[in-house]
Amino acid sequence: MIHLPVLIADLGLILAAAGVTTLLFKKIKQPLVLGYIIAGLLVGPHINIIPTVSDNKSITIWGEIGVIFLLFSLGLEFSFKKLVKVGGSASITAIVKVLFIILAGYLIGIAMGWNNMDSIFLGGIISISSTMITIKAFEELGIKHKKFAGLVFGVLIVEDLVAILLLVLFSTMAVSQQAAGPEMIKSILKLSFFLVLWFLGGIFLIPTFLKATKKLMNDETMLVVSLALCLVMVLLADKAGFSPALGAFIMGSILAETTQAERIEHLTKSVKDLFAAIFFVSVGMLINPSVLIEYAMPIFLITLIIIFGKILFTVLGALLAGQPLKTSVQAGMSLAQIGEFSFIIATLGVSLKVTSEFLYPIAVAAAAITTFTTPYLIKLSEPFYNFLNNRLPKKWLNAIERYSSSTEGITTLSDWRILLRSYIFNTIIHSVIIISIILLAARFLNPFIAYRLDIGSNATIISVIISFILMAPFLWALSLRRIQRTAYSHLWLNKKYTRGPLIAIEVFRILLGIFFVGFLMYEFFDTWIAAVIALTLVILVMVIFSRKLQSFYTKLENRFMLNLNARENRTPHILPWDTHLTELKVSPESEVVGKTLAELMIREKYGVNIALIERGRNTIPTPGRDERLYPNDKLLLIGADDQLASVKLLLEVDLPEISENTFPDKEMTLQKVVVNSDSSVYGQSIRNAGIREKAQALVVGIERGTDKILNPSSDFVFDNGDVIWIVGNHKKIKEVINYLST
Repeated sequence: MIHLPVLIADLGLILAAAGVTTLLFKKIKQPLVLGYIIAGLLVGPHINIIPTVSDNKSITIWGEIGVIFLLFSLGLEFSFKKLVKVGGSASITAIVKVLFIILAGYLIGIAMGWNNMDSIFLGGIISISSTMITIKAFEELGIKHKKFAGLVFGVLIVEDLVAILLLVLFSTMAVSQQAAGPEMIKSILKLSFFLVLWFLGGIFLIPTFLKATKKLMNDETMLVVSLALCLVMVLLADKAGFSPALGAFIMGSILAETTQAERIEHLTKSVKDLFAAIFFVSVGMLINPSVLIEYAMPIFLITLIIIFGKILFTVLGALLAGQPLKTSVQAGMSLAQIGEFSFIIATLGVSLKVTSEFLYPIAVAAAAITTFTTPYLIKLSEPFYNFLNNRLPKKWLNAIERYSSSTEGITTLSDWRILLRSYIFNTIIHSVIIISIILLAARFLNPFIAYRLDIGSNATIISVIISFILMAPFLWALSLRRIQRTAYSHLWLNKKYTRGPLIAIEVFRILLGIFFVGFLMYEFFDTWIAAVIALTLVILVMVIFSRKLQSFYTKLENRFMLNLNARENRTPHILPWDTHLTELKVSPESEVVGKTLAELMIREKYGVNIALIERGRNTIPTPGRDERLYPNDKLLLIGADDQLASVKLLLEVDLPEISENTFPDKEMTLQKVVVNSDSSVYGQSIRNAGIREKAQALVVGIERGTDKILNPSSDFVFDNGDVIWIVGNHKKIKEVINYLST
């Protein structure tokens, strides 16, 4: 008789238990994660009702693989460009919420008599909301089109990065047994350095590789290549001293910027689902029911902190960021749970043996309870807002509305802010590249040339030459490249106040470039005389070949930007009153197919404007009344939540989810313009002003005194002092403003 390995038997038992429980949870419409955890509890060592897993060590390894693929999948949904685009509102909301919840978790842990490490880990565990559970709840409730959903997704994106930072910091604390100090600062700087380096290198190389091999990539090879890239980055992260899960997350976020992102996500979904199921089952296996009974009161208190604390601090952060009260409350009640990152942080504490045994099952129990309550809290968010709106003093409500309105629209950046932001980015990016070239040359290139090629003392000179050739374009960009010429010119013209600081900045850039060249020489030469001679020659070369370096760097930059923008994923988000932009797709079965906009009267019936139609590769901005709708047309619409929900039912037949495709290269944005007696549109109606025809823009709102009119009719006549909100292509918005102002 053939002996069946224990690992296979255990794996079969795990999947069988997971299959039964998930079918049951699917039937009762509860999150599958809870089903996996209960399956792990049943096959774990603490319950003997059914056969249990024999080799826990092997299952732990499978669970670690599950973490890797789970974070790879989260990275595919993350992307660094999304982080840049979420804006200040989501960032402020996320940071306020996370900081206060970490503090609350730490204090509640200390109050219960726990040690510092348990309390700190508790704060980290309960601070991060679950992306997976929140998105799933939004899909099931059909509310992804609502205004507050955009804020929630932005907060989740920021929190994902914060969670990665917490993993690194907690790992450092576990080793040093300290919560602060030089080691912590060193870890943060090291993480920042590698994040920038991996992102730059990944965006430059991987999209180019995928584009070059596109014709060879069927589904099978794409799956193998994607998983290989994931595991290569896992190895690099491990070599750099980080968690393997961090490498998986980084590679996922790099691939998220490529044109193959959706395909990769689709192909790897089954792999992720399989190993994630094993991971969550392994989570359940660590739960000891007797511990849950013993720590019932801490579980209750922690659950209250998660639910009410996250609601309170998310609302506070959103209000500080300028969000309306309704959006803040709905966002707060959508984020009152913990999930996958909480399990990973808890697992880190167990694996490093720095947390007590009771913390892990407490975290899992709290996660299970808050996962269960999430859909109900989301459903109650609007009634709770109505309750607050009726109970809060009018003075408070008016103050919140005024503060929110003052943050709307497009913020104008001063020339100094534009210039300094560009210089900071330029310095950080090129410094990271230059330092990495020097370190790689000193650690790997020079030993390889010296010992493998056997050329003796000449190896150092050759290594320096190669290093400098690689560094030269980036040294030029760091020290000599002109950035933001328009803003620089404006500031230079103000001789009295700005020329001194501008000269100081330019001198600093040149000195920084010289420092890096000196650093290169110091790494290879023992004597300062040789270093000074080499440095002088380097400066001469930089000056003589400046034009060629500029040309070469421009090619590199263009390649990088081409790769970075290959998959544009920008969903505009604007805040006049309670309106926003969203995207809908015309179903082939919809009754609107074949009809003109004039026949459908969508604006008149629903109060919604169609800002753009994407049809295949063609884009129709601000479509006219005679434009017809065809199957699979993608529409960019502006309106309030209830209006968009009504139009969604009309356009998307039997399609419960809003299409997540975006409109690359055709971003629509919003701007406001004040009409005065000298304006060309003063005294004219919207129809006669011809804004749509002359400027390819739509009037979507008007403020007249204290009155606010959303999607006004075409007969509305402009008057002196009217504030017009217009939507149009971001590249043409200046033409629109000039047309309305003259």
